[in-house]
Amino acid sequence: MARAYRFFTAHQAAVVEDATARIAPGPRDDPAEKGHPGAREAGVTAYIDTMLGAFRDDPPKIFAGGPWSSRLTPGPDLMARFAALDPVSKIAWRHRLSRWQEQYRTGIQTLDRLAGGDFTQATPQRQDKILAAQAHFTALLFEHTIEGLYAAPEYGGNDETAGWKEIGFPGDVQPRGYTPDEVERSDGHDPVGHSGIVADVLELLGAL
Repeated sequence: MARAYRFFTAHQAAVVEDATARIAPGPRDDPAEKGHPGAREAGVTAYIDTMLGAFRDDPPKIFAGGPWSSRLTPGPDLMARFAALDPVSKIAWRHRLSRWQEQYRTGIQTLDRLAGGDFTQATPQRQDKILAAQAHFTALLFEHTIEGLYAAPEYGGNDETAGWKEIGFPGDVQPRGYTPDEVERSDGHDPVGHSGIVADVLELLGAL
């Protein structure tokens, strides 16, 4: 059964699948990686697709409730719900995701063009050269590939905790030596709040 994507078309998803697999190859991409999951095995494309389509849900799939699930800790699954965004964060995240969406649209088109029409039909060696020539887009893919490998599965990647198992991470449990209150305490303002569009909104709200 074909996967229903939130943002990507089937072809766009296939290109991202191949591109992220060149960044983090698994057994299907390199025999030397036997037993070591890569981007395909961890569902990195699903992570990116879920993120880019985050606002298809209300609340959007931006911040899982947490601070931990019931995977290893008895009790309710606190990661199952996503936190509502305040108005300013909502605007900021829409702006951020809109920028990334456009980068993926144009980046995928460029990968296809440089491959002669279809990036997925290029050899792995050719794919590597194409990605190396698109440093800006490849840097974004790298960032999101790493996130998809190791972020909590609620965000769409790290399928069956493949990434966590690979690095021996036990999972999302209460950190030893910290109280629940300390874990839930904010580290400060989201740096996205300093972007220009949010500053304009804050100025407007202050004038009302």
